[in-house]
Amino acid sequence: MDQISFFDKVCEVVRQIPYGRVSTYGAIAESLGTKGSSRMVGYAMNASGTANPPVPAHRVVNRQGLLTGKKAFATNSLMEEMLKSEGVEVKNDQVVNFNELFWNPLNQ
Repeated sequence: MDQISFFDKVCEVVRQIPYGRVSTYGAIAESLGTKGSSRMVGYAMNASGTANPPVPAHRVVNRQGLLTGKKAFATNSLMEEMLKSEGVEVKNDQVVNFNELFWNPLNQ
């Protein structure tokens, strides 16, 4: 039987985040049954740039809605630009209305 890597499982969850919504490293980790591995989710997002099909890593933020992963993008503003193109308002590297835009993979 084929084993799917943790990174692949993370990418599968992130691909489900709806357009114009965001999720967190911790919520993704918890949905995979590994609640304490939010840092590993971050590592998976850093490595997802060449994944096929593409992974919308720009939709993953920290538990406060901060764009902590923005340094992993080609430019320092690309993550914010991608979110704004989906209608997500960002101010001072933080998602405005984070609670309303938060997508929890456990509730799907």
